[in-house]
Order: sequence, then C-alpha cells, then structure tokens
Amino acid sequence: MPQSGFYAKARQGMPGLIDQWRRLGRGDADRLALILAETARVAHLGDPEATPDGATLKAWSQPGAQNDIPLWAARTATFLLVQMPARPMPQSEQEACSWAYCWLLNRDFDSVEAAREALPEHLRERLVHAVGAAWADRQGLRLI
Repeated sequence: MPQSGFYAKARQGMPGLIDQWRRLGRGDADRLALILAETARVAHLGDPEATPDGATLKAWSQPGAQNDIPLWAARTATFLLVQMPARPMPQSEQEACSWAYCWLLNRDFDSVEAAREALPEHLRERLVHAVGAAWADRQGLRLI
C-alpha cells in the first residue's frame, strides 16, 4: 500500500477506530472480536484467516498498533460503528481519515459527492474533508 500523507494518517487512526468499536460494542472482548471477524466474512469486507481473540482486539486498539491491524478489521469496525444508534464519531483527524478511507472501501461510489451524501447525517460535517482527501488519494492510485 502506498504511504501518502493521507494513507499514513488513515493507518494512524485505525487503533482509535478499533478502540471505539471495542468500547462501544456490547460484550466482552472475545465476543467483540468474534463479531468483528464474522461480520467481515458475512458482509464481504474481508476474509480473516483466523478469528482474533479479545487480547488481539485490545492490542489493535493501542496507540502505535496501526501496522498490526488488518484492513478487514478497520473496514468492519467502520461498518459497525456507522450503524450504531449511539452515533459515534471520529475523535481525531487521523481517525476521521480512517473512517473515510474505510467508508470508500466498503461501498462503491461514482463520485466524491455521492460518497459524502451517503454518509449518515451525523457524520457528514465531521467527515466532509476526510472523504474528499480519501477520494483524492484513491483517484491518485488509479493513475499508477
């Protein structure tokens, strides 16, 4: 994967993204890890080689763990967080980049405007710039 400024920020925000899922999800860490892996498989967001345990989920939520987090886990955490009635939001610029990056990977959009409009209303203002940056990053990769 490329190491553009945007992508690096998106990776740096992934531990916070996983931590938010871990904190807001219902159940113990092992159950949340199982839900994450099974949702990834069922929703076609990735194909985990193995189901992580709670200790792994906790490790992924620690600052500096961004290189250890498989993309399927971040994509699935975003998928689940976006649907939560608690209406969670990214807590930093890096997390916003992670949410936006995964948002674009999880769905197929024809334009950046369509990607922004499809966001749940409570996330639109918070993610408007990050979705634009994610879109520009993705479009740049298509030129390679």
